[in-house]
Amino acid sequence: MNSAADSTVLPPASLDGVRALVTGSSRGIGADTAGYLAAAGAKVVINFRAKAPRADKVVASIVNAGGEALAIGADLTSPESVATMMGTIEEAWGGLDLLVLNASGGMESGMGEDYALRLNRDAQVNVLESALPLMKAGGRVVFVTSHQAHFINTVSTMPEYEPVARSKRAGEDALRERLPMLAEKGIEFVVVSGDMIEGTITATLLDRARPGAIEARREEAGKLFTVSEFAAEVAHAAIDPIPADNTRYVGDVSGFQQA
Repeated sequence: MNSAADSTVLPPASLDGVRALVTGSSRGIGADTAGYLAAAGAKVVINFRAKAPRADKVVASIVNAGGEALAIGADLTSPESVATMMGTIEEAWGGLDLLVLNASGGMESGMGEDYALRLNRDAQVNVLESALPLMKAGGRVVFVTSHQAHFINTVSTMPEYEPVARSKRAGEDALRERLPMLAEKGIEFVVVSGDMIEGTITATLLDRARPGAIEARREEAGKLFTVSEFAAEVAHAAIDPIPADNTRYVGDVSGFQQA
């Protein structure tokens, strides 16, 4: 994770008083996003599924830089586990102002055939609905996805990634169905969509399943964002004005435009 002390992605103190939950934030994009938010003054929950030492390391990095963070383990595919996490957040901080839905997956082995849908659709909706009682008007929800998933209905992707892409698109669609409810509560919603990201677990697993896939995508796109670069865009989505279509595109999307 980038050192929070060196993270000047967001204006200093721009998130003072904000209570944030970043799912899947013990490493990668989530960890860097949490660091950027904390450097701007937010109190951040570091959510992890099984690797407590990694989450504790992220918390220590934030605390050592003068920020405030809390590690909470929760299996997002378990409603009971999510409910316990939300209860811990309410007891510790009294509520939430920012929810970053970063956790995703589906290419892991041994998790069951329906794991991608359970994590990328069902869990996203459940986490949102479980967090809403803790949020008030003026709060914001950020959903992190990929161009390959966001545009999957019009632009095909690599066969090895297609089930994940379709499950993430299903999750995005399910969340967008709740836009009227969010608007009624005064809570904002934005999707952050980016290309394949260098150094992520998904990219590693995809390259393992199809050797050379990431290099080929890099050549086609001209550039792929690094974990820290993309995390900076996710962090900005917490405070920047929301586009009319509720989607913040990161990098070139010319190859994904609808026909």
